Amino acid sequence: MSTENLPQSPAAQPRKPRVAVVFGGRSSEHGISTVTAGAVLGAIDRTKYDVLPIGITRDGRWVLTADEPQRMAITDRRTPEVLDVAESTEGGVVLPVDPANREVVYSEPGAVPKALGEVDVVFPVLHGPFGEDGTLQGLLELSGVPYVGSGVLASAVGQDKDYMKRVFTSFGLKVGPYVVIRPREWQRDESAARKRIVDFAGEHGWPLFVKPARAGSSIGITKVDDLSGLDEAIAEAQRHDPKIIVEAALSGRELECGVLEFEDGPRASVPAEIPPPSAHAYYDFDAKYIDSTPGVVPAPLTDEQTAELQRLAIEAFEAASCEGLVRADFFLTDDGEFVINEINTLPGFTPISMYPKMWEASGVGYAELVDRLIQAALRRPTGLR
Repeated sequence: MSTENLPQSPAAQPRKPRVAVVFGGRSSEHGISTVTAGAVLGAIDRTKYDVLPIGITRDGRWVLTADEPQRMAITDRRTPEVLDVAESTEGGVVLPVDPANREVVYSEPGAVPKALGEVDVVFPVLHGPFGEDGTLQGLLELSGVPYVGSGVLASAVGQDKDYMKRVFTSFGLKVGPYVVIRPREWQRDESAARKRIVDFAGEHGWPLFVKPARAGSSIGITKVDDLSGLDEAIAEAQRHDPKIIVEAALSGRELECGVLEFEDGPRASVPAEIPPPSAHAYYDFDAKYIDSTPGVVPAPLTDEQTAELQRLAIEAFEAASCEGLVRADFFLTDDGEFVINEINTLPGFTPISMYPKMWEASGVGYAELVDRLIQAALRRPTGLR
C-alpha cells in the first residue's frame, strides 16, 4: 500500500548545540570571571545554542546559577560572586569523566540526582589557577568534551610567567630581564633568595615589578621604587602564589594584540596601546576594571610596526601551541624593539576588556567573537591533536 497520501509525522528538529559557560573559580580572579560570564551569557545567540551556566565557588564547588547576565556586573566598585547568582547553596553539578557520556548531573543532599542533559561544548571564562592553567582543560579532555581556548600544555605555559618566557626565548622572541624565586628556594634560605632580587635590582635598576608567577588581572603585583618597599611587595605576591617573578621595568610603550583562530588558522587583530593611567602607578586591576582606563584602539603605530607586532603575536600563539584565542602583550622600547611581556590564553573578556575591543575595531563584534570561539571549539577534537 502506498504511504504517500498518509499524514506524515513532523521531522524531528535537530538539537541545538549546548554550551556550558563555566565561571568563577578558586583563584583571586573569581570576581572578574563572573563579570566576564555575564557578558558572554548576554552575547550567546539563543536561537543557535542552548546554554547552561555553571559557577565554581571560591571553595571549588560546582553549582547551577541563574541565567541572568544583568546580575553579574560590577556594582559600587564591587565585583560579583558566583554565590550571588547560585540557584542553590546545597546542590552540586557533576561532569562525568567518561568520553561516552557528556550528560551533566545535578544532585542535592537527600534527593535523587537529576540529569541536566548533554553538554556539547564548554566555554570556560575562568581566570588564573584552577581554571585557566590547564587543570580544567585536563578534566574536559578526560571527559571528552570540546572546549573554547587552548589545551592543557598551552594553558599551563600561558599561566606560568616563568616557563612562558622560557618558551618564548627558545623560539627567538625577545623578553625583558627577570628573575624567579621558587617556593623551595625561599623556604631553604630566605636571605639568599632576597639577595638574588637585590642583586638583580643592582644590575637592572629600580623600579622593579614583583608579581605572582601564576596569576593575572594585575592582582598581587607591586611596583617597587626602592629597597624599602621590597619586603612588602614580596609578601603581597606570595599571598597569591608561593612562586614569584621579579621583572625589570622597561622604558617604552605598552601594546596589546589579539589573536583569534579562524577556519584558515590564527589571525591577529589591530593592536591597542595602553597609555599610563593618570590615577594609578601602573595598569593595575582597578585601572583595568574598576576605573576602566581606556586603551587606544587602534594603536598609533606605523604600518610596518603594526604588521610586525601582528606577526610576533601570531608567532607567540604558535610557540606556545595555543588554540582559540590569545591576547599578547608587548613593550615597544625607546630604541624601537618589540619585547613580549606575556600572553593570556583566556584574556579579560568583559565588554570593556581590550581583547574584544581590538577585535571590534578589526570588524568582529562581541557576539560574532563569542560565536567564532564556540564554532572553533566544536570543530576541534579532544585528545592528542
